[in-house]
Amino acid sequence: MSKETKYTEDNIRSLDWKEHIRMRPGMYIGKLGDGSSADDGIYILLKEVLDNSIDEYVMGAGKTIEISIQGDKVTVRDYGRGIPLGKVVDVVSKMNTGGKYDSRAFKKSVGLNGVGTKAVNALSTFFKVESTRDGKAASAEFEKGNLTNQDTLDETTRRRGTKVSFVPDETIFKHFKYRTEYVAKMLKNYVYLNPGLTIIFNGEKYFSENGLRDLLSDNINEEDRLYDIIHLKGDDIEIAITHSKTQYSEEYHSFVNGQHTTQGGTHLAAFREAIVKTIREYYGKNYEASDIRKSIVSAISIKVMEPVFESQTKTKLGSTDMGGDLPTVRTYINDFVKTKLDNFLHRNPNTTESLQRKILQAERERKDLSGIRKLAKERAKKASLHNKKLRDCRIHLTDSKKDRNLESTLFITEGDSASGSITKSRDVNTQAVFSLRGKPLNCYNMTKKIVYENEEFNLLQAALNIEESLEDLRYNNIVIATDADVDGMHIRLLLITFFLQFFPEVIKEGHLYILQTPLFRVRNKKETIYCYSEQERRDAIQKLSGKPEITRFKGLGEISPDEFVHFIGDDIRLDPVMLDKDKSIEELLSFYMGKNTPQRQEFIIDNLKVELDTVEEEL
Repeated sequence: MSKETKYTEDNIRSLDWKEHIRMRPGMYIGKLGDGSSADDGIYILLKEVLDNSIDEYVMGAGKTIEISIQGDKVTVRDYGRGIPLGKVVDVVSKMNTGGKYDSRAFKKSVGLNGVGTKAVNALSTFFKVESTRDGKAASAEFEKGNLTNQDTLDETTRRRGTKVSFVPDETIFKHFKYRTEYVAKMLKNYVYLNPGLTIIFNGEKYFSENGLRDLLSDNINEEDRLYDIIHLKGDDIEIAITHSKTQYSEEYHSFVNGQHTTQGGTHLAAFREAIVKTIREYYGKNYEASDIRKSIVSAISIKVMEPVFESQTKTKLGSTDMGGDLPTVRTYINDFVKTKLDNFLHRNPNTTESLQRKILQAERERKDLSGIRKLAKERAKKASLHNKKLRDCRIHLTDSKKDRNLESTLFITEGDSASGSITKSRDVNTQAVFSLRGKPLNCYNMTKKIVYENEEFNLLQAALNIEESLEDLRYNNIVIATDADVDGMHIRLLLITFFLQFFPEVIKEGHLYILQTPLFRVRNKKETIYCYSEQERRDAIQKLSGKPEITRFKGLGEISPDEFVHFIGDDIRLDPVMLDKDKSIEELLSFYMGKNTPQRQEFIIDNLKVELDTVEEEL
């Protein structure tokens, strides 16, 4: 019989606020990460500080926010009212302390729990807050939540407002790097939701006059819009709607009190329902919901009193009520859409004609594909049962949505040896593997029919569960894991083409990545260094000196499972696949995958020459 573990008063321990945050950071900022994903912790730190400045603007104080990211140091400066000088230390270091608990000072605020800046403080090796108001100033500096310096100025000529600077703790956010593209997207959303606000980031200005209309304008090119953007506003609600001529699936951007709810919630569900109901009533036809919403590109923003989110990072709204004397979220949105959208449709016959043609086209395509889709789903189900293509993670062995984890990852790889190495090395709880057989088809300019007729595409679509929309996407991270050779690069390009052609929102919403694996292993008897580039290889040789053993990895299958576990674990390196904001999807696909060989050949030759010149300079 095993010895019973003692449980006494000595086992009871109380943590102070900063110790608890540092021990359980995920409870406060979600996942950690290194900055390769838009929802990594370093962006949440920035957002938590920025939210306070946004709330100042919403309350009518300060029209400009300045942000600087230089290396690992972040600085946010607003020109709002400034923190009351006697509370500068308390609001960033005492839990449940802040102005947002007083409804007279803040209404419909982004954050109401008084945790945000405390988490930033505790998770930073350097944190400084400065407040200026009434011609006086106060500042405080911290290290990992511990106060290190405090100052007051009885007189100052500085403009009023608050300035926060911080450096994330690299022991928590390992090898982190802020990516300009992710920060820029976050800031664009802030100005869309706050027309008239100016944000200056590293010298670049962000501003919006037309709110969600500007959001859609920046996300779908004018030539790809089926009709002009429908833009409707109310007291606590704003929506924008159009349909794409080329996109197959649905695309939504949803916000609550200025917070980007990437996982949707009660407001998005009500919005999708309201669109279908209103359009059915306008045309007097019981169209299928999927036909109405096919190719839709839309956005919704609502303001709720004391919103309830399903996590600290506020990515999914759980509230069912608007607050105060207002009705439920569902009723409020349905009533607004029914009235405003219906009025718009009656006044704009050109839009209604285009929309109806789109719905009827979607209906024809759905019926034409019905037999193929049924057969494809049966094949996908049979393949899943026999575990031929997908080695799922345990969290997905249940059909319950609540058990699906934001941390779940699907590796798409090619060949038995490569998939075998990843399968043996993975975390079986959250990491799944999908094995390709040979190179996928170049699907540029093909119709959605090919997705169901092609076994690889059909099974991949089924594994991801993205046939209709991203709402039920089964994996937050989709990682292409191929060899770093010509064939591997070609497979990457073909898979990216598949997503761009049929599911571009997978890329737009930041779910697609390329796995970086080491090209070399440099080791001696004491130390092993994995190198991801020629420069890293040269640095490793110099560091280890002598004549270390050098191994060149030609493919994923050559890396043993014992080694591979390092490259897909805590030290995983992912490169996000991002769209060029200055080029349309059609332009990208036409250039890289179309029949324009001479232009592509010239591009390759020019860039190869630049690469060779760079190598010669290094040598």
